[in-house]
Amino acid sequence: MTPDRDTQLLKGVLPMLVLALLAERESYGYELVTRLHDAGLVGMTAGTVYPVLNRLEREGAVASRLVASPSGPARKYYRPTAGGAAELADARSAWADLSRTVASVLARLDAAPAPAPSDPDPSDPTPSDPAPSDPAPSKE
Repeated sequence: MTPDRDTQLLKGVLPMLVLALLAERESYGYELVTRLHDAGLVGMTAGTVYPVLNRLEREGAVASRLVASPSGPARKYYRPTAGGAAELADARSAWADLSRTVASVLARLDAAPAPAPSDPDPSDPTPSDPAPSDPAPSKE
């Protein structure tokens, strides 16, 4: 992840992104990290993706199978289950709704004039612009 990405926002959408990529084609974990990089999440690490895969598998949203690899240990390939496809559909709908709401609220900033400076609140005991103190009387 790049420093300008909010990790909490990403945490909320990463399962949806993983399911979406797996809906395109099954993948093993490291390949999925690479696909996320290609999608623009260049700082994504296996340490972030594997816990999501494990949770999705535990919840029944993805299934896995081991495939022998000619260049090392067997790879665990993941694909969405019917429940995972339903979860993805729900997540896409929720994301679309949220995106519209966020865009609508942020668009107000573009359309609204800059706020005028506000008058001080007469009930506020702390003046925002304190009056200068009287100079000490001179002894001359």
